[in-house]
Amino acid sequence: MRNSECGMRNRSGMSRGTIPTFTFRIPHSAFRILVLVAACTPTTTRPDFRPEPGALVVILDARPERITAALDSLVPAESLEVAHSNVRDGYVETAWHDTQARRTRHHEREIGDLAATVKVRFWADPWVPGQTRLIVEPVYRPRYDPSRPERDLEVIVSKEHDGYKIAQRVVDKLKERFGVPKAAQEEGRPTPPPSPSPTPP
Repeated sequence: MRNSECGMRNRSGMSRGTIPTFTFRIPHSAFRILVLVAACTPTTTRPDFRPEPGALVVILDARPERITAALDSLVPAESLEVAHSNVRDGYVETAWHDTQARRTRHHEREIGDLAATVKVRFWADPWVPGQTRLIVEPVYRPRYDPSRPERDLEVIVSKEHDGYKIAQRVVDKLKERFGVPKAAQEEGRPTPPPSPSPTPP
């Protein structure tokens, strides 16, 4: 079979080492696009899940960054250790804390009482200008299963749990420091019972 039949041809006087190679050039505009995409991609230290139903919710008369900065001092005052905190993201998370021994637990092997060991998360979100909607989530794990994500095993604590009381104390201190908007105060007040109808004569 001839080379011409195969769509090939010999190039006389040129060895394999001298076969020209093609140079691929990437335009500078492509680099600019990559830099722009990287700069515009949002990054956050917040987890990729929302708070559990039943978490504490309070409206505070201050901006989220002030609330988050205050949590950095109020949380350790309750013997909790701050594991993650970011003022820009308005997020604070504690390490696991044994409410009975009043000690932080950094490793799973240190946790002896799952029911008494809690983690508290704080989400500080903008509300109306100058105000913050703070969500406080105290959770525990009723069991430990290394084959499942930690979040799948978390359950919000009851109001009688020591972890909930710790979270409530932090909220009360924030209310005292920053105040609660008047509208939020009126919203939280119980509705008075209706006046009894006058008895007809």
